[in-house]
Amino acid sequence: MAFISDQQEAGLLFDRKLGDMRPKLHRYCARMAGSAVDGEDIVQEALIKAVEAYGRTPIDNAESWLFRIAHNAAMDFLRRRRRQEAVHSEEDPESAVDETASAVSRHAAAAALRTFMHLPVAQRGVVILMDVLGYSLREVGDITGLTIPAVKAALHRGRGRLRELVDNPGERPALDDADLDRLAAYADRFNAHDFDAVRNMLADDVALELVSRTRMSGRKEVSRYFGNYAGINDWKLLPGLVDGRPALLVFNPGMPQAPPFYFVTIEWEGGHITGIRDFRHARYAAECAEMTSLTYRRKLDEPS
Repeated sequence: MAFISDQQEAGLLFDRKLGDMRPKLHRYCARMAGSAVDGEDIVQEALIKAVEAYGRTPIDNAESWLFRIAHNAAMDFLRRRRRQEAVHSEEDPESAVDETASAVSRHAAAAALRTFMHLPVAQRGVVILMDVLGYSLREVGDITGLTIPAVKAALHRGRGRLRELVDNPGERPALDDADLDRLAAYADRFNAHDFDAVRNMLADDVALELVSRTRMSGRKEVSRYFGNYAGINDWKLLPGLVDGRPALLVFNPGMPQAPPFYFVTIEWEGGHITGIRDFRHARYAAECAEMTSLTYRRKLDEPS
């Protein structure tokens, strides 16, 4: 019988913790970035940093430690994207906070991902951690590095602004006709199981990510990916938007009334597919994404 050391056992437990925490980390990162897709990028960056840092210093609370890493990764992402907003609050630091206010929690839960982008970064992080994920004031301060008075102030201002944004949503973005045509062509061929036609759409240097599972590169290697779909029948693709971006929404034909249960993003260049990102094994991303079926919306727009 093979035995594992205490260090190996600790490593296995840590890996399991990372897997268990991934959906919760994504809920936070997606709202910080205003996108389910960008949120996954931040989660992956955070997990890489966590693995690299594991074992270097003692960890008292693994969950708070992981969220601190994710929070810092989100901040780095936002800086790179040049959307850093003011983090100082002018509110009275001793403003009272009702931690059980169900009304504000409902506003936070109902808000689309992009809505959070209208909040300054500190307010955004505090509102998400407290009203979406349910952390306490002290835990939020530990994760973000803010003092308790600063957390209270950011929460007060963020809740008020978020309530205004949820009550007055903006216009949905339109999709370029060329993007819709390309998505529709891909979906039609995929749904018809005409995978040879789909392969002909690939660029020679195409890259594929089956999120949380594997990566492939090059037309020959990526071509094998389609064989996996040929053997299953729980999917139907429709063109759509995910957080305002062109994407393919995946529905289960056996559950016609159900919403899409995951999505696939496609990148194009010169009429060929250069990137595919399939979230089949990361369905937690669909739970917080704002998804719109464009086929359905176009039918609604047609004159009767």
